[in-house]
Amino acid sequence: MENRITSHEAQWHTSVWPLVISVGILFLGPLAFSFHFVYKNPFLTTLALGIGAPLILLSIAGWAKEGVEDVHRYSEGHGIWAMPVFILPEALLFVGFFAAYWYLRFTAPAWPPPGTPEIPHVIPLIMTIILISSSIAIHIAEKRLEEDNYPGFITWLAVTIALGVLFLCLKGYEWSELFHEGFSPSTNMFFTIFFSLTGFHGSHVLVGIGLFLCALIPAFWGKASKPFVTASSIYWHFVDVIWLFVVSQVYFL
Repeated sequence: MENRITSHEAQWHTSVWPLVISVGILFLGPLAFSFHFVYKNPFLTTLALGIGAPLILLSIAGWAKEGVEDVHRYSEGHGIWAMPVFILPEALLFVGFFAAYWYLRFTAPAWPPPGTPEIPHVIPLIMTIILISSSIAIHIAEKRLEEDNYPGFITWLAVTIALGVLFLCLKGYEWSELFHEGFSPSTNMFFTIFFSLTGFHGSHVLVGIGLFLCALIPAFWGKASKPFVTASSIYWHFVDVIWLFVVSQVYFL
């Protein structure tokens, strides 16, 4: 029997965004770090950040656009299951942060180091409630989309985005208060890991908000990729679960 390859099966999908985001990470991470800490050059540091951040944001937007449009209909196959594969290395990065935190804590003569103020617990508790509520909201939004109830989907997705923005605002307020009191990542080991870990988590919240915005805008025209929304929801739940580890270990233990 003659083997025939359909045009759909023979069609290869190429994307420039993995390359763009890799270049952006190179400028935003290693190069900016080296220019600041090794070469002590503020101009090159600012230049690297100015190149890296826009490239990363642009690539996220472009990649998300491809996922929403799904021209090649890949999301009907392995699109959703690709998200857990992406989440796995992200989880390992957080494991590295937690391992560093506990190593510093167990090897330090005193913890937290002398001069470290007691961080109030009210704001992190409020942020925890906000993120748990956002997980409930995106779950409801998914249900509305499955029912093809676009007004309900838009409403609950907007609620999820608003809760995510509120979380970041509270995190920004907490950071600004600490900076105002003279505490920064260079103050001591505790604040180094505190700002690094909470900032790294905050960046994931920002990415999640970006994904939801990419799903929200087409929904106003009655267009939404259900696999894309499901994959974004999985990512958001992961970010929320990680926060439970962050808040319990950094704030309360």
